[in-house]
Amino acid sequence: MPIKANIALSENGFVFNPSTGDSYTLNNTGKEALAFIKEGKDISQITSIMLERYDVDRITLERYLADFVNDLRINNLMEE
Repeated sequence: MPIKANIALSENGFVFNPSTGDSYTLNNTGKEALAFIKEGKDISQITSIMLERYDVDRITLERYLADFVNDLRINNLMEE
């Protein structure tokens, strides 16, 4: 599930797609998840890391990550 190579992510969670000119602002969790995706980690790896860092149950986190990845696809930020 690679992110398009030209997608920029700033330290404060600002995402910019230069192909479309669209920009998005992520919360801290989204910023961290997107950074992990850009590093090439899969959902299983991201889930394991975030379960250790945050006080959240697995089902809630998996649902959040699935919705987040779906939003990335809808907004044309991921490679097909």
